[in-house]
Amino acid sequence: METLTTEYTEKEPPGKPPSSLLSPLNLEFQDASAVESIHTRSPLWANVTPHQWSDWRWQMQNRITTLEQLRQVIHLTPDEEQAVRLKPELKMAITPHFAALMDPHDPNCPIRRQVVPTMAEFALDDPDLEDPLGEDAHMPVPGLVHRYPDRVLVEITDQCVAYCRHCTRRRMVGTGGMPAHKTRIEAIAQYFEAHPEVRDVLISGGDGLFLSDDLLDYALGRFRAVKSVEILRIGTRVPIFLPQRVTDTMVATLRKYHPLWMNIHINHPKELTPEVREATGKLADAGIPLGAQIVLMAGINDCANTMKALVQD
Repeated sequence: METLTTEYTEKEPPGKPPSSLLSPLNLEFQDASAVESIHTRSPLWANVTPHQWSDWRWQMQNRITTLEQLRQVIHLTPDEEQAVRLKPELKMAITPHFAALMDPHDPNCPIRRQVVPTMAEFALDDPDLEDPLGEDAHMPVPGLVHRYPDRVLVEITDQCVAYCRHCTRRRMVGTGGMPAHKTRIEAIAQYFEAHPEVRDVLISGGDGLFLSDDLLDYALGRFRAVKSVEILRIGTRVPIFLPQRVTDTMVATLRKYHPLWMNIHINHPKELTPEVREATGKLADAGIPLGAQIVLMAGINDCANTMKALVQD
């Protein structure tokens, strides 16, 4: 089994930020200096250098996963603290990059509400909500959903770099029960070969980019080798949660398998940091068409002005 190695090595910090974005909802985009003031103020990040902050391995090794860590970044409400203590079905993990965008004093912060557990997660009592998209009933091979005649969904792994509280796959995401490995990828590819009607493959998870460079190369190469497969797509939140992971090596790997499309999960203009712009710029420059996968959420982005700021910037 191949996993994502997170041994830290230094790299150059990201480039200069663009002009700031101010949404009509008074939710200010935080430029590089604002983000730095947040991460240097927290005891968790007091001694972090720019070189460390811009290294994806350091970011992965220092994800916020405990109540004690979270307390050092934001002022928790009783509801948030109780939810974290009770450990919801979907575990908590927040990259420092994304955590630095949270308003430490406002529980209604649109960034904070996406990644910090609340007691509302424990209110689900309808068993149908365990699999709201009805995927499990259409899984002929572990990790493969074949619901539509010519297109399939590959759940390449159950892991993500950070976990969205609105996840529709919380029944399986983050459990460690579906690691990415070549044996499972091969079984999925063999299914494609036995079903030539499959022409459109969406690689997701978990996160479609939560793979080592070598395993990503293997998966894309194996799927592309199937003659009937015409379209490869990747669904990911990595460029948003961990833009530092979009390295030149990763981009070179992706470039090999054109035509390749990428759907990036982004929900609010505050997520459009300089690092995110740099990462998506690399992908676009490699000739990869980028689409936005936006989840409409009450109190986060259910506002025409917020959505306009997100899609037009």
